[in-house]
Amino acid sequence: MNTFGSHFRLTTFGESHGPAIGGVIDGCPAGLTIDREWIRRDLSRRRGDGMTDTTSRHESDEVEWLSGLIDGQTTGTPIAFIVRNKDARSSDYDNLRHCYRPGHADYTYQQRYGLRDHRGGGRASGRETVARVVAGAIAKQLLHKQNVSIQATAHVPERRTADDTYGGVVECEIAGLPAGLGNPVFGKINALLAAAMMSIPSAIGFEMGSGFAAAGMTGREFVDPWNPADPSSLTQTNHCGGLQGGITNGMPVTFRVAFHPAATQLGATECLADDGTLQTIAITGRHDRCHVLRCPVIVESMAAITLLDVLLQK
Repeated sequence: MNTFGSHFRLTTFGESHGPAIGGVIDGCPAGLTIDREWIRRDLSRRRGDGMTDTTSRHESDEVEWLSGLIDGQTTGTPIAFIVRNKDARSSDYDNLRHCYRPGHADYTYQQRYGLRDHRGGGRASGRETVARVVAGAIAKQLLHKQNVSIQATAHVPERRTADDTYGGVVECEIAGLPAGLGNPVFGKINALLAAAMMSIPSAIGFEMGSGFAAAGMTGREFVDPWNPADPSSLTQTNHCGGLQGGITNGMPVTFRVAFHPAATQLGATECLADDGTLQTIAITGRHDRCHVLRCPVIVESMAAITLLDVLLQK
């Protein structure tokens, strides 16, 4: 499955060390003047420009538009784009051609397809999310016209060792959604958002509102009391995360996504060879100590694509 969405659909393609990462957006309404600076800002956030503990791979991430635009406006036809990979160093992965790193998708891709792209993780690399951010920036521009805003922030542990990787949590709030979005049973907004977030590389947990903390609450503590005295706030609290029955109630939609630590450990690493033996491999290359710092814009992008898709259905 390389396509996400029903009415606003994104298909992504490309590998970490292939010629380019790209996407095709189908279902984008006509007449939107693309704010290319918005897209550049989001791609800069995804690259981690100005951040520490992120990758030292330096890609310019220049978007080449192939179709679907005329004079900077969307035409309603499929929007195709590519972002060329210009700073790949595939030789860093030559010693992994026949070895599977622990914690990576090397082994599972081999079992699924019978072969794999060993260069930088191939399709399983976080590099694939470039296409999501481009499409997400377009979706956010369309949502902005409906006064819907999405803001995500990363939270990482304060205590961490200097010689190891670390994970964290991205918290997201979506404001401005009207009440009544979503469908009963299998079309719940929380289910759609969960599927979107768990498709992001390294995502390992998802919770809405009070999330798992709600399991330790009483019913009186959890239920959000009505707030008729304040027309700007439907309820006094928002433990449910802006959803009831999987349908928006007009309060901000809030959720959190947990990301596990980056699996790559530089230096000598015990890997499983394709002949079934264990081999100690010197892992080199350019890798994040913490990729979570670059994830907020990816979370925003997937949320935007998901919610725009729902709005277009309605």
